[in-house]
Amino acid sequence: MRVLIIEDDPQLNDFIKQGLQQAGHTVEQCFDGKAGLIEASSEPFDVIVLDRQLPKMNGLDVLKALHSMGSATPVLMLSHLGDADHKVEGLRSGCDDYLSKPFSFAELLARLEVLAKRRPQADETQQLVLADLTLDLLRRQAQRGGQTIELLTREFKLLEYLLRHQGQVVTKTMLLEHIWQLNFDPQTNVVEVHISRLRQKIDKGFQPALLHTVRGAGYVLRVMD
Repeated sequence: MRVLIIEDDPQLNDFIKQGLQQAGHTVEQCFDGKAGLIEASSEPFDVIVLDRQLPKMNGLDVLKALHSMGSATPVLMLSHLGDADHKVEGLRSGCDDYLSKPFSFAELLARLEVLAKRRPQADETQQLVLADLTLDLLRRQAQRGGQTIELLTREFKLLEYLLRHQGQVVTKTMLLEHIWQLNFDPQTNVVEVHISRLRQKIDKGFQPALLHTVRGAGYVLRVMD
């Protein structure tokens, strides 16, 4: 199960993450609503844990934005506001379940497992492919020409984003926002460094080259004519 936690309390966020990882699940963390929405719309998740009261963008607005984008990922909302009226408001806003704080981790896990089973699986993309490059989203594994490519977490996210936008020029700003949840900073070279590392892994020793720099614009993943 792949879980996205959008919770601004660092201790609670880490507590949930550690428990889920110990139960064998994969976890991504965000600490404000805006970053959570970007992450939720950039990668596939089986379920989202969403705090109701978040900085930058509250949980109800995140829910509305997700539904406007056609997201079908089940959402479990967390909140200190546990009275019936607030629960009804949350459920009517589109969350699939509502859990009041404080809560037991065992109950949280059980609710997430139930929600994950509800998610439709038939049309879900499990692999992204370009030429002989394959990214398996379930196994979290990349291959090219039948050879396994070892990717770090950020490299995997970067390749997944480029594959989802293959043939399109992706700017440095887009990558900073979607992969690192950062605003544009002309001084940072984090994108260039990771692009260079990724190019070494997916193109070195293979033909044709797939990852290209478009001068003055950004990067594109495609087979050149």
